Amino acid sequence: MSAKVTLLTYTPNPEMTVAMAAKLCYSPSEISNIRDGLTEEKTADFIDMLANIGHGSPFEHASFTFGIEGISRACSHQLVRHRIASYSQQSQRYVDGTKFDFVTPPEIAKNEKALAAYNKVIEMQSKAYSEVRNALVAGYIREETGITEGSDEEVIENFRNENKAKFNAFVKKANEDARFILPNASTTKIVCTFNARSLENFFAHRCCNRAQWEIRDVAEQMLKQCLEVAPHLFKNCGPACLFGACPEGKMSCGKMKEVRKKYGRE
Repeated sequence: MSAKVTLLTYTPNPEMTVAMAAKLCYSPSEISNIRDGLTEEKTADFIDMLANIGHGSPFEHASFTFGIEGISRACSHQLVRHRIASYSQQSQRYVDGTKFDFVTPPEIAKNEKALAAYNKVIEMQSKAYSEVRNALVAGYIREETGITEGSDEEVIENFRNENKAKFNAFVKKANEDARFILPNASTTKIVCTFNARSLENFFAHRCCNRAQWEIRDVAEQMLKQCLEVAPHLFKNCGPACLFGACPEGKMSCGKMKEVRKKYGRE
């Protein structure tokens, strides 16, 4: 499974929105006529001016909401470290994890021995999750009803048919603890909203070659889609080495020329 990014919605006319905020800062314009004279060329001029003088707050008025799926929990943990954003993530408490999907890193996928070991562990975790969850659910039912006889499977099936609402509550309670077994490889879905200023920072860090491969893929997809709807707003976004020396120092990937070629900035 691979990451899929969808730009769900964004501020209408994001570039003009930023330009209007900038215009208000630097001119005596009234709010009622703040749009006046904001041609495409003038809007671009305002955006360029803001970038050149480092005035970032007007960029915060344009927001972009993405739906991201097919990523691992390892990736989403990196994503939510970007704190100037809003996140809503699929719950492992409310969503059944007995047949969870998972991400296989490319380096593992192309190594026969590593892949065999990896898949074996995933299978063990999947089985353990089901066993723990079922044992917990059966235990809650026995405690609730006083039933002592019968297998866990029989107890669960009978109670499910008799009291569906209570059964679902027990399942959610069991999921809460059984999810501790699920690996970082398990997939998740997340909706996130960034403003344009926060995205610039995000792209600088996560489009970099030194970013982990999965979140770099997500960031590159996000940037591509942002450029489609607001090209002037995001024309100076991407890894820092596109616009100057690599800031990573001794930890640089050493591939600045290749990165610039990739982004068409040779």
